[in-house]
Amino acid sequence: MSTTDRPRPPSVERVLARLRETDDAWRAAASQTEAVRDVIADERDRLAEGSPPRSIDALAVAAHERLDAHRWLPTLVINATGVLIHTNLGRVAWSRDAEAAALNAAGPALLELDRETGRRGRRHRAAEDHLVALTGAENALVTNNNAAAVALAVGLAGRGGGVIVSRGELVEIGGGVRIPEIVRRAGARLVEVGTTNRTRADDFEAALADVGSRAKLVLRVHPSNFIQSGFTEAPDAAAVAEAAHRYGAIVVDDLGSGALLPTEQFGLAHEPTPAERLALGSDVVTFSGDKLVGGPQAGLVVGRADLIARMRRDPLARAMRPDKVTLAAVAATLGLYRAGLAEAEIPLWRAIAVPAAALRERATALAARIGRAADLVELESTIGGGSLPGETLASFGLALAARSADRLLRGLRTGDPVVVGRIADGRVLLDLRTVPPDDDDALAAAIGRALDAPG
Repeated sequence: MSTTDRPRPPSVERVLARLRETDDAWRAAASQTEAVRDVIADERDRLAEGSPPRSIDALAVAAHERLDAHRWLPTLVINATGVLIHTNLGRVAWSRDAEAAALNAAGPALLELDRETGRRGRRHRAAEDHLVALTGAENALVTNNNAAAVALAVGLAGRGGGVIVSRGELVEIGGGVRIPEIVRRAGARLVEVGTTNRTRADDFEAALADVGSRAKLVLRVHPSNFIQSGFTEAPDAAAVAEAAHRYGAIVVDDLGSGALLPTEQFGLAHEPTPAERLALGSDVVTFSGDKLVGGPQAGLVVGRADLIARMRRDPLARAMRPDKVTLAAVAATLGLYRAGLAEAEIPLWRAIAVPAAALRERATALAARIGRAADLVELESTIGGGSLPGETLASFGLALAARSADRLLRGLRTGDPVVVGRIADGRVLLDLRTVPPDDDDALAAAIGRALDAPG
């Protein structure tokens, strides 16, 4: 067919007129025009390849679908990896209370309004009040993540002030952010003490006594995302705090993941709590809101009232504060701890606390529904997210056999809902510790579709 004989798409104006007859009346005209132009360009390419022309109605429908595709919502994801705090999957699921609080806060909210006086008040104080009650601190502050909290805390050393850190704690805390860089960006001077594997309270004492170090702050960084073993020694926290206070220095403890429940009760290693570190003499403690706390991404700061006030006045504090939705979800999450409902209502702690026997029962039932392609398998779940490294929990799940494990895993990952698992020994493994029981039906259906897919 010659170029002159090839069908041509209708004009933009004709398709646009048809779209406006059926499309939402309130949709922006410029967006409609752009969508129609894109559809006409696609139609021109189709016709050049010899495809039959589409009607004006069909082109208008294509433009409408293109416009609606921009109204993005996250896809439901089932985390069957066995990693409870999965960074690539948004870390932890929120509690229903946190979800409801965030939804309510999306509209007009009492963010900085005192409902009694009608005047401007403190910015969403509920989360900070919960933190004070849960940790015994004098005051609290919420930032947009823990890196921001650490940066504000290090700023308490002042411009040129020395920040003492053990060489064994000069760590990278995630996302390429390193403790030495945080200290330098705060305008402080890094003072290294001890060695990579052994640091004692006397090492801090020597640096504090050295006038040349200009030490104003001791920063302790909890190794929440790695383990040191063998010939190691860590200084006594109380002894370090006593020495620092004797020389007028501030003690800041970065706990990283943080924990507000005793992890050892769940068969895990003990994770230091903010209340413990404050009791041992720390002046400021920082930790994350979205790891072991089980809420949204946030930096949680507790400690002395005068130091929290100084951090709040820092010019960078405004750039590091969370929005109203995050504050509301943080407050709702912390409220569950105060109500004694964290283990029952926060998804992370529900997943940690569930007995392996219950997971075996669910896995057995799912394997029976799926058939010969699925076997019951014993697994080990990990905490993940840089929390409690090396700690695992006994679990059960499914091992799926297929001609190609890679193709099956991809089929699960590209389906609806998205199912994310892993491969071991040529089979796809799905760990049920990270799958809520309410998702079992959706998981079984997704597995069936992926197994039945051609190829």
